[in-house]
Order: sequence, then structure tokens, then C-alpha cells
Amino acid sequence: MRAIGGYFELELHGESKEFHPDAICLNTARNALEYILIVKNTKKIFLPYFTCEVLLEPLNKLQIPFQFYSVDENLEPIFDFTVLQIDDAFLYTNYFGLKDSFIQQLSKVCKQLIVDNAQAFYSKPLKGVPTFYSVRKFFGVSDGAYLYNDEKLDIILEQDVSFERMSHLLVRIDVSAEAGYSFFSVNDKSLENQSIKIMSNLTKSILSTLDYEGIANKRRDNFVFLNNLLKKSNKFSFQLDTDSVPMVYPYWTKDKNLRKKLIENKIYTATYWSNVKEWCKEDDLEYQLVNEVVYLPIDQRYSREEMELIIKKIIYEY
Repeated sequence: MRAIGGYFELELHGESKEFHPDAICLNTARNALEYILIVKNTKKIFLPYFTCEVLLEPLNKLQIPFQFYSVDENLEPIFDFTVLQIDDAFLYTNYFGLKDSFIQQLSKVCKQLIVDNAQAFYSKPLKGVPTFYSVRKFFGVSDGAYLYNDEKLDIILEQDVSFERMSHLLVRIDVSAEAGYSFFSVNDKSLENQSIKIMSNLTKSILSTLDYEGIANKRRDNFVFLNNLLKKSNKFSFQLDTDSVPMVYPYWTKDKNLRKKLIENKIYTATYWSNVKEWCKEDDLEYQLVNEVVYLPIDQRYSREEMELIIKKIIYEY
């Protein structure tokens, strides 16, 4: 029986609903991949060099052989799909939520496709294509993942508990982003080698209060604003699909001092992904992407004012 009375809990009431109500709700994206590999009895998987090393965690856990493939300057695979066997898997990342149209094309030539939508929360899954999402890359939660897969594990999963991973979110609000970063690192580390679990009640409750439409509109507006001013100097060329909602604005520049300059002005940009430099040679494209692409924040916390500040630091001070 649920307790009645006593002290108050954190109030997370709202009229919103989860964005992926029909998905399987799990604790992490890497565990969503593990879930897929188990139910499909995958014998080998192909994945891009340009990806996060945490995706190797389920492969090592399940002792599944893997092989890397390269991508071109459009972040699309350089790969001979005729080599795939029926029990192989081919993982493709929806880079920064900007590859929706390409994934539709890819699904027609690759029957073994698994879509990593960790950077594309709003992208719709394709029928019959295993697809997983990471929640914390888009919203203020400490964990959580969604999974679409036709087959389900025939076991009862334990439910995750998230409250001990919330410190960085609370410290950032109460003190500052800088003060919360060490907590973020600790909480991020705590997600390693977790077993597959059901999404926690706390994460699920937070996700049920969000204005998903408003968040999507802000992200798109901020992306378009930056792109209008930076596209001539950006080595990437973007065609933002009608329904796509990007995670960041990837700005490919030869200016290797830009990230440092932005950080000095308290404009923090993520690095994707340092581990790639251990897997590739210096003249490989993926190695260059790690060194040269700066990922500008465009998320729902920011308005035109912050976007103009970013532009000022990039255009007018260089």
C-alpha cells in the first residue's frame, strides 16, 4: 500500500505523457543494445569507428565478435553490405539526430540494421528495425532508455533506482554547472556494467512532465539560427528534415582553438568521442572529426540570446 501523509516528495506533476509510450523502458542505451543482441542471438556485429566506447560494453559482456567500419564526410557508412550474414547485426548511429532520411534508405538495403538513436530522441522508429534511445542526452535525468524491438526477453527484469545519481542535476540548479561537474562524472561512471533493468520510477516520472513539443521547437529554432550564420564556414552541410530534432549543432572547423575559447567564456561543448583516437590513425576521417568538430549547444534551456552570444564568440572574435 502506498504511504499516506508524512513528508513531501519531489513534486513532478504534469499533464504531459511520455514521448515513447509504446517502447520498452530500460535503464541505459547500452543495455538496450544488449537486450537486442540477446533476443536476436547475434553472432557478430559491425559498428562505426565513430561511436562511443560504451557500446563495446554489451559486446564484451556477451562475448560477441565485432568489426568496425568507416564513415564518409556525410557520416554515412563505407561498407559492402553483401558480406553480412543472416545472424550478423549492423549498427548505425543517427548522428546528432540529423540522419533520419538516410536511415530510411539504409533500412532498404540492410536487413540486419540496428539504429542507435541515442542522439536522436525524437526520431521515429522504423517498422521491424530494432531501435534504441538514450534519455539523458536530451533531458535533465540521470539515466533511462527506450527500446523498440519486435521480440522481448522472456525474463522478469529488476527495476532501476535513480535517486543516488541525481546529485549533479540538483547541484547545477542550486550552485553552478562547474560545481556539479564532479558529481556528473561520478554518476556517469556509476552506469558502467549495470545489468539490464526497467527504467526507474523517478526517471519515468520526470519524463512524464516534459513539454516535448516546446522542447523540440526550441531545439530546431536554435539549430536553424546557428546554421544560417555558420553554414558557409562549416565543412558539414545539413539538410534538416521536417520532423528531425537535433541534439547539438556540429560545427566542423579547422580552428582547433575554438573549443578552448568557448570554454573560457563558459560555453561548454561535448567531445565525441575521444576513444576514437585510440582506434584510428591520425589521417583517418574519424580522427579528424574528434579533433576538429565543435558541438554547439542548442537545447531547450537556451533562447536566441544565448545563440547570439555563441555566434559573437565564433564570428566576431575570430
